[in-house]
Amino acid sequence: MPEPVLLDAAALSRDQVVSVARYDAPVQLTDPARAAVLDAREHIERLADATLPTYGVSTGFGALATRHIRTDRRAALQRSLIRSHAAGAGPEVEREVIRALMLLRLRTLASGHTGVRASTVDALAGLLNAGIVPVVQEYGSLGCSGDLAPLSSVALALIGEGEVHDRHGVRRAAAEAMGEADIKPVRLAEKEGLALINGTDGMLGMLVLATADLGRLLDMADLTAAMSVEALLGTDRVFAADLQALRPHPGQATSAARMTALLHGSAIMESHRGPDCNRVQDAYSLRCAPQVHGAARDTLTHAELVADRELASVIDNPVVLADGRVESNGNFHGAPVAYVLDFLAICVADVASIAERRTDRMLDVSRSHGLPPFLADDPGVDSGHMIAQYTQAAVVSELKRLAVPASVDSIPSSAMQEDHVSMGWSAARKLRRSLDGLTTVLAIELLTAARALDLRAPLTPAPATAAAVARLREHVAGPGPDRHLAPEIAAAEQLIRDWDN
Repeated sequence: MPEPVLLDAAALSRDQVVSVARYDAPVQLTDPARAAVLDAREHIERLADATLPTYGVSTGFGALATRHIRTDRRAALQRSLIRSHAAGAGPEVEREVIRALMLLRLRTLASGHTGVRASTVDALAGLLNAGIVPVVQEYGSLGCSGDLAPLSSVALALIGEGEVHDRHGVRRAAAEAMGEADIKPVRLAEKEGLALINGTDGMLGMLVLATADLGRLLDMADLTAAMSVEALLGTDRVFAADLQALRPHPGQATSAARMTALLHGSAIMESHRGPDCNRVQDAYSLRCAPQVHGAARDTLTHAELVADRELASVIDNPVVLADGRVESNGNFHGAPVAYVLDFLAICVADVASIAERRTDRMLDVSRSHGLPPFLADDPGVDSGHMIAQYTQAAVVSELKRLAVPASVDSIPSSAMQEDHVSMGWSAARKLRRSLDGLTTVLAIELLTAARALDLRAPLTPAPATAAAVARLREHVAGPGPDRHLAPEIAAAEQLIRDWDN
């Protein structure tokens, strides 16, 4: 069982988010956090009894914010807010995304700036620790005023309504699953419904998960690129540190150093270093791999910085300040997160595009420097990896469409009260699809480069690239007559997902 994640006003780390979202780490509220929650709740209860109306406490919401709600209707106000806002549609969202969303909302509730009761915080923590995951659907967030429909679906489960998946993945009524876990449904008090849904937690959770996945995929891209350079009789001299230092981007230096290390000791590379080699320059897809991968790495670093800042943020409206003031604000706007989600999708598309170009070179007899056409065992009878490259091209084309920014769009809502929105949730959803596509593209380059290296025998690859080939061969056989390729692509995809495990 992973270490418990302690919740208070301090920032969460990206690793903690991944640990809870993917690996079911338990969560625990600290004593200082509980004290801060109780203190903020006292401020809300004083305002609830005051004559002067306070948004979210004694008024309606959004375009109805000017309507004062009498005391005996405020519990119904909060309940109605959740029911009406749980208006999602489309396919279900993945379990890890919902758990990340729940954790990040819980962390804000535990900050002492939202005014919820401690019992409400405990109930949401109980859902996470019991492995109960509310059903959340794909559409319903505009990335402003919070990820409203997704968070409302979680809040709906918290009040004992709607449906959830239990610890075993069985879809069932929320009240039934909560009863088995000994968690009492929450009867929402003033401000609580609003506090449960007014955050950018879904898009931020997906950003954090994406940064973890993309970091791993960029390492894999360095490996498959090195294997392709080696298989195509390219040179590693262009990756030298002194050449990279002339353009001192940190990510570029990292990728170049990794590719140099991966190619060290290659007999294939040594076989064409002599004066007889007439290769003056390699194609851009080989020579410029560190520049492309490195630019993606630097963009990832920026995205991680934004994520870290957001993980230290309190996103709610209104917020309870240290002096007891309850103030409206615009911190729920998802622009900072939406921009980097879109930026990462651009990087993913380009890293995939250059990988596809390297794959195509290995299959083209006029450019592969002695490899058989399409790496086929008996060209003409066999087609080798011809159609695998078609699949790569289809995925890359889709990735280019997914790279179109969502954050440049805005559709006004709530009777023009919410007249500019970020579309950050949409940016996050398409980035997740993009990362799946990059996994497929790199899996096909891995399969193709490994086959090409095998076909260079008796020359041997570098120890590092040879180890990668050997690991692949535990799941996919080496060169031979045509076989059903789809299962081999799927096996390579899974291998990439599990590479660090």
